[in-house]
Parts: sequence; C-alpha cells; structure tokens
Amino acid sequence: MSKKPLIAYLTCPDQEIAGQIARQLVAQRHAACVNMLPGLVSTYRWQNKIETDTETLLMIKTTDSAFPDLQDAVLALHPDELPEIIAVPISMGLPGYLSWVAQETTPE
Repeated sequence: MSKKPLIAYLTCPDQEIAGQIARQLVAQRHAACVNMLPGLVSTYRWQNKIETDTETLLMIKTTDSAFPDLQDAVLALHPDELPEIIAVPISMGLPGYLSWVAQETTPE
C-alpha cells in the first residue's frame, strides 16, 4: 500500500471544534501531526450568497493511504454540511520526518 505523504487542509468554524478534530485524527492514526492556525478569514459563495467567516485552519500531515479514513472521520466529526478538506502531495521533505509521518499513520 502506498505511503506518499500529504498535507490535508481542513477549515473549522472555531478553535474548540478544530482541537477536537485534530486530537481524534491523531488518536485514530489518520494523521501524524495537525497544526492549528486560528484567525483565518474566509470569503466564499454558499447557496447563492457571499459569506465571510472567521475559521481555524488545520494543516494535517498524513499519507495517501490514510486519507480515505481521515476523510470519513472528518465527515463524522465536522459540523458543516460540506466541510472544506483538500490535500496536496508533499514532493520533498526531511526523509526522517516523512518516514515518521508514514509510521504514525499506519494502523497498529
């Protein structure tokens, strides 16, 4: 099974929800590490209206093989109808760190 490293981005409505999701993703081994960046301001179109909200961004270090379960966990934990969760590949990084990400996202 592939273990290509990814960074997944997830916006959350507040820091409390973001913290709960981050802890669960790491506890369930869907993520090796989650960084929480509060104070993000997002402007977007939703249901034909322009909205602006303050959110907390999660930067989630994971792998392509862990991402499907991570996505399922987010859908179960996130209060939004359609949470923003996207992932981009990590093309380069410290080999030891990337190995750690793969190890920490492997089910026990």
